[in-house]
Amino acid sequence: MKTSTRIRTLTRLTVANRASAVYLALVGGAMAVAALEPLFANAPDASLIGVWPALFTFPAFGFVAWLGEAGWGGDAPAWFLVGGIVLSALAQSLALGAAWEGLRGRRRGRGRLTTAG
Repeated sequence: MKTSTRIRTLTRLTVANRASAVYLALVGGAMAVAALEPLFANAPDASLIGVWPALFTFPAFGFVAWLGEAGWGGDAPAWFLVGGIVLSALAQSLALGAAWEGLRGRRRGRGRLTTAG
């Protein structure tokens, strides 16, 4: 299998199916709201809106949070946490796309086992 074919397959599984697209839209929307909310809200708890993108990308983001705790002692920089959310969302979108494709293959009859002879 060529490298370009593998990259195309990974891209298709990560972003080019319904389940992954809905998941990435949900995470992207949560990140947009988390970025814009502090600009328009004067409430003291406006910064708590940033918890939602992390929750939507959990359990993969749990590993990123653990690395941030181990590396910076709880004071991980924002670029590390935002990058962790993005990478966690992409990893989980790939897993979701693979599961979606596997379920669609079974429904079409491609994944059935047959008896020999």
